[in-house]
Amino acid sequence: MRRQRSEEPNKYMIVDERMVAFMNSFDKGNTPFLDQLEKEALAADVPIIRKQMQGFLKFLLAAHRPMRILEVGTAIGFSALLMSEYGPENCHITTIEKYEKRISLARENFARAGRERQITLLEGDAADLLKELAGPYDLIFMDAAKGQYIHFLPDILRLLAGRGLLVSDNVLQDGDVVESRFAVTRRNRTIHARMREYLYELTHHQELETCILPVGDGITLSVKCGIAGIS
Repeated sequence: MRRQRSEEPNKYMIVDERMVAFMNSFDKGNTPFLDQLEKEALAADVPIIRKQMQGFLKFLLAAHRPMRILEVGTAIGFSALLMSEYGPENCHITTIEKYEKRISLARENFARAGRERQITLLEGDAADLLKELAGPYDLIFMDAAKGQYIHFLPDILRLLAGRGLLVSDNVLQDGDVVESRFAVTRRNRTIHARMREYLYELTHHQELETCILPVGDGITLSVKCGIAGIS
């Protein structure tokens, strides 16, 4: 299927634009608070997870029922709030963010939703904070700086519970990841190389079973199963 250009220059959608619009037409929305927060974010040009990713996360939360969730990359707190709303009643989310402006907005949104007790926001660099966590986590959602995914992976695997799920967002980079490194801009070549390395590690790691899906801007879904398979 031919990739369609998105609104960003020199970028593509990984799924046909008409197909995305068709699939989105079936979306039933979220809670009133989340719908309002999404409108505010889009109006302010603040990035949040895409509609397809929202639906996929809600499906995983319903099917897997994770009680302990770790998110790397809070932004304004939209995805953490979605997981708190659609996850099991007593689930707890730990989320990491290092940008001060986003931290203050996320805390404000958690308070508006009355979810401060259910969501723990850790401030700082995930590269440092992940080493301090003990785990295990039933679900880990990666949505931080894409060039850092590969560096976070050793600690992520240590923290992920047996049969736990690792979801990584934006792994196809609007289609750039399929291009030669010389076809992407020089400033994006490091991220391009690191994402390809990350995808290889996920799909070839002896402890993981991973699939790559064209959902949103591309995601990976990995289950920690061990060398001998899922026990």
